[in-house]
Amino acid sequence: MISILGQDFFRNALLAGTFIALACGLVGYFLVLRAQVFTGDALSHVAFTGAMAALAGGYDLRLGLFAATIGVGLLIGGLGRRGRPDDVVIGGVFAWILGLGAFFLTIYTTSRSAAQGGAGTSVLFGSIFGLHGNQTTVAVLIAGAISLLVLVIARPLLFATLDEAVAAARGVPVRVLGFGFLVLVGATAGEATQAVGSLLLLGLLAAPAGAAVRLTDRPFRGLALSAGLAVLEMWGGLLLSAAAPKLPPSFAIMATASAVYAATFLVRRRRPVPAGPEPAAA
Repeated sequence: MISILGQDFFRNALLAGTFIALACGLVGYFLVLRAQVFTGDALSHVAFTGAMAALAGGYDLRLGLFAATIGVGLLIGGLGRRGRPDDVVIGGVFAWILGLGAFFLTIYTTSRSAAQGGAGTSVLFGSIFGLHGNQTTVAVLIAGAISLLVLVIARPLLFATLDEAVAAARGVPVRVLGFGFLVLVGATAGEATQAVGSLLLLGLLAAPAGAAVRLTDRPFRGLALSAGLAVLEMWGGLLLSAAAPKLPPSFAIMATASAVYAATFLVRRRRPVPAGPEPAAA
């Protein structure tokens, strides 16, 4: 394990994974708070379809990842109300995207699989240990920018999330914020797919945020907790995979995130006890 920790591929995975987890924790918290987890699930499948489309056309899979996740995120937001997609819209787009994914997968496997035989598998299950120096730098920059933008819009987005009508009446651009948030969700899905894969992406978005929501009712404390848990779970998963090389890193990361979320059911939050009437004087 000591020899693995000193390798360049592990340091690249740790650096890129830290920033990707940070972005997932911040974005995922608002996904949970806005009841849009289904959107994250849909975009995880969109990521696979976009990557397969790019590979089938002979392009870089990252182009397909980001174009598809951001574009479809905006599409389902536009079909919903006030930039907030509803389940019916997401379900319809979901079915359409899965059909396209099967179509592009067929084209890719029959025409271009010899050139990049493992690309499809890496999209599904991630390849965080396969990131080289340039890919790590790009991942850090993109995930860092996403995290910064989430923090910039956090306060008005929280206002629009908790009371949309009042926020709109106060002049908060609710619809623009909704679309902007979906762009960030799409970009996060595209970037995180390279780390944990499209099949496991939802876990990294939802598990840390779900644990944070269970542990605290305070929004900004929950936001920080979600980001912190995501980063710690990423570190724990990578170290677990290094200690047991037969464990795929994506599985180890998701197993750690799931264990932390399950542990929150053992924690009971203390709720304030309402003050009763003072006893009458004797």
